[in-house]
Amino acid sequence: MNQEVFAAVADALERGEPAALVTIVSTIGSTPQRVGAKMLVFGDGRMVGTIGGGCYENDAFWKAREAITHRRPQLIKYELSDDFAQETGLICGGQMEVYIEPIEPSPELYVIGAGHVGYHLVQLAQTCGFKIHVIDDREKFANRERFPDADEVIADDIPGWIEKTAIPPHAYVVIVTRGHNNDLDALRALAPRDLRYLGLIGSRAKVARIYDALRDEGMSAERLRSVHAPIGLEIGAVTPQEIAVSILAELIAVKHGKVKSRDAADLTMQWNNLKPKPEKPVPVEG
Repeated sequence: MNQEVFAAVADALERGEPAALVTIVSTIGSTPQRVGAKMLVFGDGRMVGTIGGGCYENDAFWKAREAITHRRPQLIKYELSDDFAQETGLICGGQMEVYIEPIEPSPELYVIGAGHVGYHLVQLAQTCGFKIHVIDDREKFANRERFPDADEVIADDIPGWIEKTAIPPHAYVVIVTRGHNNDLDALRALAPRDLRYLGLIGSRAKVARIYDALRDEGMSAERLRSVHAPIGLEIGAVTPQEIAVSILAELIAVKHGKVKSRDAADLTMQWNNLKPKPEKPVPVEG
């Protein structure tokens, strides 16, 4: 049975599909399966393998679904009293500990814009295990000589390429193009999608103008609230190299659940074009 689970894990990683692996790590008394039994749970509810069925498996199934969403492992101990059995409508006994581990593929990073910041971000992100996709509409920037180790380098019209490309929901997408209009076009195409991370380079004033334009076109506040903008952690970055470091730091923080999307107050401030205290200058990509 575990061989089937291991094969499913390998297939999930190959497809880039997140899942959660549930493993029995200890038992006391009468339990439906032995230590080491495994079950793989997918976000859409599919399962491969079993830890014995009944109340244990049902509860672990839902906790595995939560682990996929929150990307945090859990160690769960079941002590099934008569009250628990009565509440669940299932009869089972003994004690069991299961370890629920989110299984994620190598994070995929789509860098929209192959200028100075994009170039340095790619160099750094590759060393941290990201699978890199570089997209720009200028062949002199988006080419294999410039990005020899990237998994994919595309020279194409940016909004057109986004429109025809299925970017997986677990992907990280960074918009660092060479100008305001290019950023607007890219964000217009990407904001409606469900992505692990979507970030936009620029000052607060520039971000506010782009948000205003998209709001006027009918884009919802909820969609814009999920965008990380201005992009990167605030570390006082100035040079393209430093800005790339701040972006990568934010990507890693999101990966480990340490950073969430901007809040509604920040979004309202951007929409109203309010200017906060002076902050780091952000160069226009080129």
